[in-house]
Amino acid sequence: VQLQASGGGLVQAGASLRLSCAASGRTFRRYSIIWFRQAPGKEREFVAGTDWSGDSTAYSASVKGRFTISRDNAKSTVYLQMNSLKSEDTAVYDCAATSGSRWTADGMDSWGIGTLVTVSS
Repeated sequence: VQLQASGGGLVQAGASLRLSCAASGRTFRRYSIIWFRQAPGKEREFVAGTDWSGDSTAYSASVKGRFTISRDNAKSTVYLQMNSLKSEDTAVYDCAATSGSRWTADGMDSWGIGTLVTVSS
C-alpha cells in the first residue's frame, strides 16, 4: 500500500489541524495505520494508531485527550484530528502501514511522505 500524508501547516498554540493519510491500493483494509512524528533533533516517536476496522486505537501519553485518529475505509484515508496544539507538537508527521501487530517504527510495512506541522507559541 502506498501512503501520502497531508494537512500540515503553521498554526498558533491552541489551534487545531486535521492530518490525512491517503492510501492507494485495494489492500488498505488489511492494514493498521500508525502516525509517527519526528521533531528536529529528536527521535521518531509513536503518536497514534488504528487497526483495520477503526475499533481499536492507541495514543501516546503526550497526545491522548487532544488527538483523535479515525479512518474511512471507503475513502482509503486515515485522519488525525489534532486539537489544543502545543509548541512541542511541532514535528514532521508520517503515516505508516502495518499488517502485523507491532505498532513500532521497525514493524511498519510501508511509509508515506511526511507533512510538517509547526506550532508557534
